[in-house]
Amino acid sequence: MDLVDGMRVFVAAVETGSFAGAAARVGISAKLASKYMAELEARMGTQLLYRTTRRLGLTAAGQRLMARAPDWLDQLDEMASDLRESQRGLSGTIRVSAAVTHGELLLAPLLRRFRAAHPGLTIDLRLADPFVDLVAQGIDLAVRIGRLEDSTLMARRLGGISVVLIASPGYLARHGHPAAPEDLADHACIRDTNMRGDGTWPLSDGQGERRIAVQGPFLVNSARTARDLALADEGVALCPDYVVRDDLAQGRLLRVLPEVQGPYLDIHAVYPPQRRMTRRTRALLEFLVDAFDGAGP
Repeated sequence: MDLVDGMRVFVAAVETGSFAGAAARVGISAKLASKYMAELEARMGTQLLYRTTRRLGLTAAGQRLMARAPDWLDQLDEMASDLRESQRGLSGTIRVSAAVTHGELLLAPLLRRFRAAHPGLTIDLRLADPFVDLVAQGIDLAVRIGRLEDSTLMARRLGGISVVLIASPGYLARHGHPAAPEDLADHACIRDTNMRGDGTWPLSDGQGERRIAVQGPFLVNSARTARDLALADEGVALCPDYVVRDDLAQGRLLRVLPEVQGPYLDIHAVYPPQRRMTRRTRALLEFLVDAFDGAGP
């Protein structure tokens, strides 16, 4: 067993909580991961992990090793990466997490641009609306929308998103234009359940925010689907501006109560704090900061 391989298995086992998770992370079988762990403990001359039927636990020696091993491995990876990249540019894999609609419409085109400048890279883009555990899933960088929960993750602000009320010309011709936010109670409202709340829409007209109770026949967990339903004359939707920008420009959708805004959502790049950021991930982060700044809020 190579010492570096054994250390990778050890760190992955601690971070994922199992040898199966470690094996998937490292790219070997669970049986081989368990063998590497036993050989590492033999080499270190002490037990590093407690093994039970349900979980793995760190011994005192394991805690001391875990406090230093991730940074040591990252320094090795960064040193090797720097040597390779000084000869042929950025290489390796960057694992990125993002929400589905935002990832498909905005982030994926940006990642294509970034990779076009660095053809030696592989981008592993994983789209899911619920926040994922970056450490357990080996994610290098996540792009998250909205208020960040308290966590140990490091964050870098990229920009922001305005949320607007929209409907189709056909729907408004049949049902009329709301004159005030309270009038939305009399309209079919398409509710995106990804927006956390209690069935109300937080709306602001410059005089402060009010929560307006809405109802309608459709609840969806996709801003793109809410937009599609609005295009089909099914009601009023509250959508991120980037989802409906082209439809508004082409007149397929119209702003409802143009003076009223939904919540302004911050966009952040987040990443684990305990790991030294690789050169390729750092390059992607700086690229995204510049790209979102250039695109405006």
